[in-house]
Amino acid sequence: MWGFSASKTTWIEAQRILAWSFSDTGVVRDINVTNLPVFSLPSSSNSLSAGAIAGITIGCVVLLVICVFVVSWYWYKKKLRALEEDVIEDWELEYWPHRFSYGELSQATNGFSMDQLLGSGGFGKVYRGTLPNNSEIAVKCVNHDSKQGLREFMAEISSMGRLQHKNLVQMRGWCRKASELMLVYDYMPNGSLDRYIFYKPKKLLNWQQRRQILADVAEGLNYLHHGWEKVVVHRDVKSSNIMLDSDMRGRLGDFGLAKLYSHNEVPNTTRVVGTLGYLAPELATMAIATSASDVYSFGVVILEVVCGRKPVQMGANEDEDSVLIDLVRDLYAKGKVVEAVDERMKGEFVAEEMELVLKLGLVCCHPDSQKRPSMREVVAVLVGEDVAAAPAELLNVMATGGGVGDGSNHGGGEVALTR
Repeated sequence: MWGFSASKTTWIEAQRILAWSFSDTGVVRDINVTNLPVFSLPSSSNSLSAGAIAGITIGCVVLLVICVFVVSWYWYKKKLRALEEDVIEDWELEYWPHRFSYGELSQATNGFSMDQLLGSGGFGKVYRGTLPNNSEIAVKCVNHDSKQGLREFMAEISSMGRLQHKNLVQMRGWCRKASELMLVYDYMPNGSLDRYIFYKPKKLLNWQQRRQILADVAEGLNYLHHGWEKVVVHRDVKSSNIMLDSDMRGRLGDFGLAKLYSHNEVPNTTRVVGTLGYLAPELATMAIATSASDVYSFGVVILEVVCGRKPVQMGANEDEDSVLIDLVRDLYAKGKVVEAVDERMKGEFVAEEMELVLKLGLVCCHPDSQKRPSMREVVAVLVGEDVAAAPAELLNVMATGGGVGDGSNHGGGEVALTR
């Protein structure tokens, strides 16, 4: 019996016979192997050339070097970021309510998840977070494309970090990781005032709530102007910067544009910042922010809250634009100022009280800064079980005419407006 083995699969197996011997008698003759032909496989099928081996070796070495470099660079950058996060600068030591680590805030906000995003704007993004003790916070990531961003970040820390008042949004602290700047505040569950004034909220604010919110913010501003060791000019008082806590009480926030100076000091600045519709007219010419310019902005807020209208409403063309101060002033001159009241309140207020508050708003917006009341006087009008009667000389200064203080640039200084 004889035969050859071969593959049973799809592979092909080739056989080469160099010699054979067989017999039908059962005695096989020996094969003389000395005369067998020489057979060897081609060199290409059983080994690599020297050049190929050298190329593979060099490639492996290069790949190894690249891997080592990438891993080393990764660990270097990681260590550098950790060192930058731990660096404490002089200004941080000076204003130190609390410095959060980036890891703490990332964990509190679920990695700054979009599900936790409360809002965004020119200032940056604000996220909702929860600390390990279950207290809720709001984390504001400050835009920092330039030195101005860092200046505003430091201004907010230097002011809010040391201010303590029930009607100011309390700052818990901050975080700085390399160039990333974050501010941490108490979370205000009811959001900002503008949502309840200009839009369609689930729950409409009645007059008592609106008056209380105005009184709250007035007390906060009075503290900034008169109740602290320095005068703090907010420079961006507006309804979207007024936050509402769980009891619907007003708190003034966002101190990124605030300026601090001594009570005897004369303010000096050449850069006008703020929001269109809230800027006092003297800012466009003098470019000096004072407590009186804050009073003007608060006067606009009074008119917004009472009338339920934005300070400037753009029409289809310029002729249809509506300025709230002009509207209320015209109705006041006609003896019909109460007609400016938000119709959604459906007349559920005392007309005399409402008229007094509208007059107060107009006085605060007087084009002459010297004729505006101080925040002490504004608080005296707004606080109490009933709105107190204002002094005649305080409210009898409003007449038709004058500027509307819309923040237009009539020269002087650099103008930076948000809208």
